[in-house]
Amino acid sequence: MQPKKIAELIRTLAEDKKAEDILVLDISKISSIAHYFIIVHGNSDRHVKAVASHLMDEMKQRKMPAFHVEGMAEGKWVLLDFGPVMVHVFYKETREFYGLERLWGEAKKI
Repeated sequence: MQPKKIAELIRTLAEDKKAEDILVLDISKISSIAHYFIIVHGNSDRHVKAVASHLMDEMKQRKMPAFHVEGMAEGKWVLLDFGPVMVHVFYKETREFYGLERLWGEAKKI
């Protein structure tokens, strides 16, 4: 599956779990670590974990498991690495504090 299709699928899956303020950034022209960053947030650590778990489960069912996962225990910032697409699932206040959108400001918003 093409990276853009993977990103679109993940966006839809995040919407299914009521992830908030979903942002898809095309970072392919400014970084070699991935093609897309997806940044979302939840309003509690339980919501963050639910969104991240849902993404991992659904992608695994589609034969695209996460290569790496960090932050599930705390539920403040979960990083899911799906190869060409990296997903950041934040607790709302943590997202505001780190401001990844500002750090990747040159990226094209999809």
